[in-house]
Amino acid sequence: MKYHFNEIEAKWQKYWADKGTFNASNSSDKPKYYVLDMFPYPSGAGLHVGHPLGYIASDVYARYKRLKGFNVLHPQGYDSFGLPAEQYAIQTGQHPAVTTKVNIEGGVDNQGNEIAGYRNQLDKIGFSFDWSREVRTSNPEYYKWTQWIFTELFNSWYNNDTNKAEGIETLVSAFAKEGNGNINAACDDNIEPFTAAQWNNFSENEKQAILLQYRLTYLAETEVNWCPALGTVLANDEIVNGVSERGGHTVVRKKMTQWSMRISAYAERLLQGLDSLDWSESIKETQRNWIGKSVGATVSFNLKDHDKKIEVFTTRPDTIFGVSFMTLAPELDLVQEITTPEQKEEVDAYIASTAKRSERERMADVKTITGAFTGAYAEHPFTKEPIPIWIGDYVLAGYGTGAVMAVPCGDQRDYDFAKHFGIAIPNVFEGVDISEEAFADKAATVIANSDFLNGLKYKKAVKLAIYELEKIGAGSGKTNYRLRDAVFSRQRYWGEPFPVYYKDGMPHMIDVEHLPLELPEIEKYLPTEDGEPPLGRADVWAWDTKTNKVVSNDLVRSSAVENSEDNGIYPLELNTMPGWAGSSWYFFRYMEKAQRDAVFASKEAMDYWGNVDLYIGGSEHGTGHLLYSRFWVKFLKDRGHVSVDEPFQKMINQGMILGTSAFVYRWEYGFTPNADEKRKSIFVSHNLIQKAIKEKSFINELDEFKDIFEVLIKKHKKLNSGEAKISNFTLIHAPVAFVNASDELDVEAFKKWRPEFKDAEFILEDGVYKVGREVEKMSKSKYNVVNPDEICEQYGADTLRMYEMFLGPLEQAKPWNTAGITGVHNFLKKFWKLYHNGAEAAFNVTDTPASKDSLKTLHKTIKKVQEDIENFSFNTSVSTFMIAANELSAQKCTSREVLEPLAILIAPYAPHIAEELWSKLGHTESISEAGFPVFEEKHLVESAKNYPISFNGKMKFTLELPLDMSKDEIEKTVMAHEKTQMYLDGRTPKKVIVVPGKIVNIVG
Repeated sequence: MKYHFNEIEAKWQKYWADKGTFNASNSSDKPKYYVLDMFPYPSGAGLHVGHPLGYIASDVYARYKRLKGFNVLHPQGYDSFGLPAEQYAIQTGQHPAVTTKVNIEGGVDNQGNEIAGYRNQLDKIGFSFDWSREVRTSNPEYYKWTQWIFTELFNSWYNNDTNKAEGIETLVSAFAKEGNGNINAACDDNIEPFTAAQWNNFSENEKQAILLQYRLTYLAETEVNWCPALGTVLANDEIVNGVSERGGHTVVRKKMTQWSMRISAYAERLLQGLDSLDWSESIKETQRNWIGKSVGATVSFNLKDHDKKIEVFTTRPDTIFGVSFMTLAPELDLVQEITTPEQKEEVDAYIASTAKRSERERMADVKTITGAFTGAYAEHPFTKEPIPIWIGDYVLAGYGTGAVMAVPCGDQRDYDFAKHFGIAIPNVFEGVDISEEAFADKAATVIANSDFLNGLKYKKAVKLAIYELEKIGAGSGKTNYRLRDAVFSRQRYWGEPFPVYYKDGMPHMIDVEHLPLELPEIEKYLPTEDGEPPLGRADVWAWDTKTNKVVSNDLVRSSAVENSEDNGIYPLELNTMPGWAGSSWYFFRYMEKAQRDAVFASKEAMDYWGNVDLYIGGSEHGTGHLLYSRFWVKFLKDRGHVSVDEPFQKMINQGMILGTSAFVYRWEYGFTPNADEKRKSIFVSHNLIQKAIKEKSFINELDEFKDIFEVLIKKHKKLNSGEAKISNFTLIHAPVAFVNASDELDVEAFKKWRPEFKDAEFILEDGVYKVGREVEKMSKSKYNVVNPDEICEQYGADTLRMYEMFLGPLEQAKPWNTAGITGVHNFLKKFWKLYHNGAEAAFNVTDTPASKDSLKTLHKTIKKVQEDIENFSFNTSVSTFMIAANELSAQKCTSREVLEPLAILIAPYAPHIAEELWSKLGHTESISEAGFPVFEEKHLVESAKNYPISFNGKMKFTLELPLDMSKDEIEKTVMAHEKTQMYLDGRTPKKVIVVPGKIVNIVG
């Protein structure tokens, strides 16, 4: 019987869907195991073969754990809010909800584009997802609970004494009893002190304004990454090389009033929590660096001719006497206040230019030295000497205080800055030459030229410096973190609406029983003409606190009308939440199945599933998503809503599958058409170019295409030959679909692909055009994507699954090569034949006891596959299956004793063929309900040795003998063998050499 993989896979995919085979139970006697993938954003472009890599790995593991007797939760959903759908809506007018639905479920969009649909594509690959628990972050029934978590954060503050978040009512109670003098909270800087009496006399608005300085989500004017082209704020991880990741648009720094999350309150807990996680050290280190813990001191510098001070944080207070200038972040408000009239023009110009660079770009650029002198001076806390104040973009407003006490002798950036601008570089290190570079070796530090610190080593000098600073009221010891509060507002339409209305300018929350607050319908998805976010276009976007409904904006009381009655109708927030809001808690939602309307996830469900046991996804989320979700989980635990402190216990970052791009080469050398002359495209085959370059020859001297080139010279007078150089050609990506396995381009298809190439001419080699190849990121823009649907159609989903696992170690990047997939497909056909070796390829599995060799093959396969899966070494498992198939074929094994457990072994990798074989073996339940085969060591213990029997040192035949046979017994048995007698031909040997377990040699 032939291996009809398309029919088999369709059959079992339908079976799994109809039976709900992979729907997990929230109560089971089995141990639980929660396997989760980072859920996808559903774009219209759909999946390419690089996307399923992590999903296949997690599916192998989930299926394995089921076979090992676990109750496995392996859900899937969609991170369906986001900028791409909104940008598509702006371009086409199609509502983002419609775009998202079509992208997930498939269909035709309003531009006539056929969309395959993520769900359809995923199902074709045969994943064991529990689709009964699907989430879409853009569905109101889901984002109702995202809005609820936001209100919980708003109604909480962080108590540094208890080291946890508490309800805002406990803070209000403390204020009413004792004021804020003894409150140790994570809060805004420079909060004015007040007594209980003052608090109790404050107006409601005054109280709300004070509480906003303590809440875990709060409104504040913040420096943000503003992208004018997209009309929105971007997070740092949405910016690449100073431009927006989406579209490559310019990003500038701008001050805006934004909602922020006080994630900085959790900095130390986020840092310490990493120790308990089974994550790669590289991801942990990424988070440690992002959190950026530093131990040092704050130092206060008085300003000359001003009544203000500059606070700085430094890890090297021991170098306080080496300060020769100060550098402020250009965006600090203080800069405008202290800049002298003479320096204003220069400072303003510098601030404007800095605003065009992202924070990430400024942090990464260590070579460019720029700055401007403000004209102002600070006062050294000990010497009282004047210190010039500069601004420089290597200082960030959000890190520390946005000010640096520059010690050029001990910091390379300060050193380079001082050298560039001719600022003094005093040396405070004993016996150290700083003529060429700064000195930063703390261990070798001995302080000099520093008054009371002279002669001290680093640690003692730090302690004494802090002591003396505290004594004169100019500083104190402090631990600082690079981690800044997360900006939570986006000027977009397609995101979660904030459950916030404004009364007398103060934010108030909508109660959970009235949520979700759903997105309103609007005509355009762009910011308004006045610069408000897209929700500013909604006509019905006000909150009626009496009916608890959204009503017309016209009903909001006008502040311009004096003595007008307050009717309880107030404007709603116009910003929406960022993309990371819904992804910060979705793993809890999967746990809940029955009570989704009543709770974000029930206590029973969360107590049962705990946290995610295995999380698989890309390392690009090492800071944003992983940090924010950890923050939300810690907060939810503080408030008693969840029982775990971390969301993801074990995490693996899959590598990237790279595309093999195809390039065509357009001749450019010497071609200078007139302005009105149409550009003629002439493409030269890749190997001809390489040969010409190698031989340093002229293109028109190569015999392979001399004639055609001469014709081209005549037709294109301005085309000169010249020596071939790769710089003479423009490399153009060609769709890989137009290229065969021999790198030959379908020239006619390429000409039809783009109008400008319709009349292109091709210089061929041996009658074909050869493309160049290069391994790059798989991307639609590089035309090197491979559609998994096509692979499944041509070779089958099991082949795709096994091939992606076979490509190399899961965590490494590896190139895709469609030509290599045939080897895996041929293996599966061979595997099928193991069970179909009867007459006319009929199914043929017998109850005949297995041979020792076959049992040995089976059990070494069990051992290796189990070890590989546990170690996530899936590529070597595939090799093991191939070896097993070869050995069992050679052994002509038909025994159920071997072939039945072998089908179970391969099921996690190739579930469709395994299910079909399992059914043919007589089972009525899914193979996922079988038990994983048990490895038995005894089958690998050698009980016999295949001895080479030699005559005068030349091996003539082999003979299998028991390993426990004595030397005399071996000699007796060999000498009695008929082949020995044949080779001796009546002769009596001089001696017989027997080495037990190794050889037998008959001499003479």
